[in-house]
Amino acid sequence: MGLKERSRQRRKRIVGNVANSHEEAEQWDLEFWQSLSPQQRLQAVESLKRDMEKIRPGRRQERNA
Repeated sequence: MGLKERSRQRRKRIVGNVANSHEEAEQWDLEFWQSLSPQQRLQAVESLKRDMEKIRPGRRQERNA
């Protein structure tokens, strides 16, 4: 699955939340991650890792400019 397709799929699943405190945001985050299966959590981490690797070269260029 390419970047555009992953982005399109991700936009379908995005859930927004407005927290009134850091504690409320942390609780919402904890509940979200605990609602996933171990396999889903691992897939999410791998996806984030791949995304970070793609943006890293651009960030290095910004720092050196």
